[in-house]
Amino acid sequence: MDKYKRRAEQLRRRSYRHRNRMRAAGTRPRLSVFRSARHIVAQIIDDKAQSTLASATSMGKNSGVKGGNIEGAKVIGKKIAEIALQKGIKQVAFDRGPYRYHGRIKALADSAREAGLEF
Repeated sequence: MDKYKRRAEQLRRRSYRHRNRMRAAGTRPRLSVFRSARHIVAQIIDDKAQSTLASATSMGKNSGVKGGNIEGAKVIGKKIAEIALQKGIKQVAFDRGPYRYHGRIKALADSAREAGLEF
């Protein structure tokens, strides 16, 4: 198998494995994070209703963020926490997907915790 296909398959398996553990508990909405080379996106998802409750992204003119670097991730984490608290969501399960918990992912999670979300 081509090494790039194998890598993509490993990432897909890791994200499904991690996500299915949270869905099995099913007690809290899920804070899902997507990281690309230039941007970062955070969504709070209710798996039972299959709907997005809140979202924040570094894309667009109104985001107030220039790119998805660590500083941008901190702003997005704070923004998603503020939106969630306005909607009455205080506890979430953190879904890092296939990404390791360091760098931009960790910065987003830490700033969301500081702003009042409980993981």
